[in-house]
Amino acid sequence: MSVSVIARCAIRPGNLRCGVRSTEGNRLPVTDFRWPVRVYYEDTDSGGVVYYANYLRFMERARTEWMRQLGFEQDALIRDKGILFAVRSASLDYLRPARFNDLLEVSVRLYERRRASLVFEQVVSREGDAQRPLCTGSIRVACLDAASFRSTPIPDFILKEIPHVD
Repeated sequence: MSVSVIARCAIRPGNLRCGVRSTEGNRLPVTDFRWPVRVYYEDTDSGGVVYYANYLRFMERARTEWMRQLGFEQDALIRDKGILFAVRSASLDYLRPARFNDLLEVSVRLYERRRASLVFEQVVSREGDAQRPLCTGSIRVACLDAASFRSTPIPDFILKEIPHVD
């Protein structure tokens, strides 16, 4: 049986709640993850819309939180395991503008799992309006040796927590 899980985070005044649990309380593999992002004035250009490069920042935050939900802190991976993940390539399509104070959802979906890299499909949309994406992207991250910055296989302890791609 295949389980598709959506990790959702809710922003409420003074409270950010995230969680992925089964009805039995067990942690489930994250196959589709959404992270909330509020658009601040600093994120916009002189036209009042989100500056194009900031979508990459929003996507990076969501991927970092996806890893955190799986139990991995990026600074600990560097310090304790000597590995890091870095963007190898990115392709984005800008479809509609986001504006100051919009509440966005950034989705993370693992599209491809390789020996030393992962490809994510990501979508930025307004909260509650996932059918009308603002920006879509395909991001390949490579696993690197932290000392040499050379490609290295993704360790088994990470792979066992990352969902398989159909």
